Amino acid sequence: MSKAKIKIVYRQAIDESCSSAFEKAIFQASYDEFLLKSQAYNSEGKFKTFSKIKANDGRANSLHYKLSFSVGHFIAQLNNKIPVIKDNKGNKISFEVANFELIESHIEDASFHKVAINYETGLLSLIEIMGEYLLLANDDLPEHGPTDTFVLRMQPDLSIVSYHEMNQPRIILNAS
Repeated sequence: MSKAKIKIVYRQAIDESCSSAFEKAIFQASYDEFLLKSQAYNSEGKFKTFSKIKANDGRANSLHYKLSFSVGHFIAQLNNKIPVIKDNKGNKISFEVANFELIESHIEDASFHKVAINYETGLLSLIEIMGEYLLLANDDLPEHGPTDTFVLRMQPDLSIVSYHEMNQPRIILNAS
């Protein structure tokens, strides 16, 4: 029986130290797009960092959204599988939504450029918590019979972002 229905988010931060081809593509495409799109909020080039551009013109906060278009096709190639975490059997975890976030950047120094992709799973059944491990199932659990499960270790950048406790039967004693 399921203890709760949960959603998990994994936050993959990407900066100049990234090593995979996927991360390098995200880094370069988002930095190139930042240089282009940030000009609308900093036409004189007076502000060098995303933080300062945003502080000067709140509309620059839309760069999170605008830059996401430059990386969308790379994320689509993941086929809804989180590229950096796996269950205990080595299988990649599925996600439903990936949200792009611009953390910081600099118009003259790419080494300051840092972004993140937040991968959010669909609803999962939390069956048991065993220390730092979660026993999960992708689908609603059947009332009777076996179900496919997987074990996922809690780790940095992995968060439970939605939790709905399932109704557990309660025994009520009436003293008469």
